[in-house]
Amino acid sequence: QVQLVESGGGLVQTGGSLRLSCTASGRTFNNYHMGWFRQPPGKEREVVAAMTASSSITNDADSVKGRFAISRDNAKNTLYLQMNSLKPEDTALYYCAATLNVLLTKRVLYDYWGQGTQVTVSS
Repeated sequence: QVQLVESGGGLVQTGGSLRLSCTASGRTFNNYHMGWFRQPPGKEREVVAAMTASSSITNDADSVKGRFAISRDNAKNTLYLQMNSLKPEDTALYYCAATLNVLLTKRVLYDYWGQGTQVTVSS
């Protein structure tokens, strides 16, 4: 089992920044590939960014390229999502998730999920 807890969400104005954190406990964090997903109101959950266990490969959704950056600190068992130039359409519940499968963008292949942290971007 891997337990994941997100933090760092909040209310921010358009153009602002937030940094999300996801702290893991349980099994060895650095064995897992990690992803950030989001679910806007009334829509399906979608991948935002993902990273392999070794940080050698990252995958960002087109909608966030150049604005968001995923990173991880294996020594701290923590995954991050730096979000800059936020837009109202980034408003969503953001989740982190863990998988042993290298198909980073496949939501169904993620085994462990956090409870989510709300990000709201006002116009």
